[in-house]
Amino acid sequence: MSAEKMETSFHLTVEAIQLLQNALETSFFDAYVETIENFVDQYQVRVIDGVPDEATATRLETIYQEIRAMELSAEEKRKLAQLVLLKGSQTERLQANHQLTPDSLGFLFVYLIEQLSSADQPVKLLDLSVGMGNLLLTVLLNLQLAKRPVEGTGVDIDETLLAIAAATGEWTKAPLHLFHQDGLQELLIEPMDLAISDLPVGYYPQDEKAQSFITAAPEGHSYAHHLLMEQAMNYVKAGGYGLFLVPSNFLETEQSEFLKKWLKEKVYLQGMIQLPEELFKNEHSRKSILLLQNHGGTSKQADEVLLVKLASLKEPKNITKLFEQFAAWKAANL
Repeated sequence: MSAEKMETSFHLTVEAIQLLQNALETSFFDAYVETIENFVDQYQVRVIDGVPDEATATRLETIYQEIRAMELSAEEKRKLAQLVLLKGSQTERLQANHQLTPDSLGFLFVYLIEQLSSADQPVKLLDLSVGMGNLLLTVLLNLQLAKRPVEGTGVDIDETLLAIAAATGEWTKAPLHLFHQDGLQELLIEPMDLAISDLPVGYYPQDEKAQSFITAAPEGHSYAHHLLMEQAMNYVKAGGYGLFLVPSNFLETEQSEFLKKWLKEKVYLQGMIQLPEELFKNEHSRKSILLLQNHGGTSKQADEVLLVKLASLKEPKNITKLFEQFAAWKAANL
């Protein structure tokens, strides 16, 4: 998509959302869902009990047809949705755990999944903290562009975030199934090939439920991101992989000993990619991509764990170097 086309579609979509937001007296994000659902419904304006009024409905119809005429591809729609949602997050405060995962990281996940899976075999992906869906949708749509057979399952307990993911997923026609529930409760899903997630960092309030996990703290609240990693890998096939965005100090926290026990007993810690400082506000918020593999099948602990410190995502040479390092490590260890 050209920069001009993206800018035009962005301003039109934001205007449409704000018109609905004012007419319905609702939040930006609820108006986003309504707008995208209207796009899915053949770009028709939904009028109920005279709302929105005739003048607003007429303007919305004009905007909708202009956007429809642009004939956006699925990936263009996703990128537009991301920009619009970022705009919304500037006016409506979001928890840090609810922020969109940047495209730059999503594309890293795409590359890693391409390297860890067969090009001609269907890949089923699981995200237990799907949020607004940008990470999972980035992966699904770009794997489709690479002609990879893929489908995704996303879970989240936040109804608003899941509604956003559902609307964007339907508009882009992504191969996506979503479940509104606590990701740490029992899931009625088939075993997955690979789990991914930008894990929410914090404490899980249900101590009794947490005690069913190896990563749980014996007293007090357990780290939700530890529990979600363990839970996700429970639903991944033998020998399958997990790619998780985790705090870079995940092995140095007060609950790290419980995580280390699980890492030693149940999975192989195959690699860690430390992300650039430029992506984070301070040292405490820094994250890394953790590569795990389930026991079973032909899997084994790598002779040498992949450890990469990515200097920057702004220079292509750094990305190229990472790809070369990963390819060399994979050839020697997997």
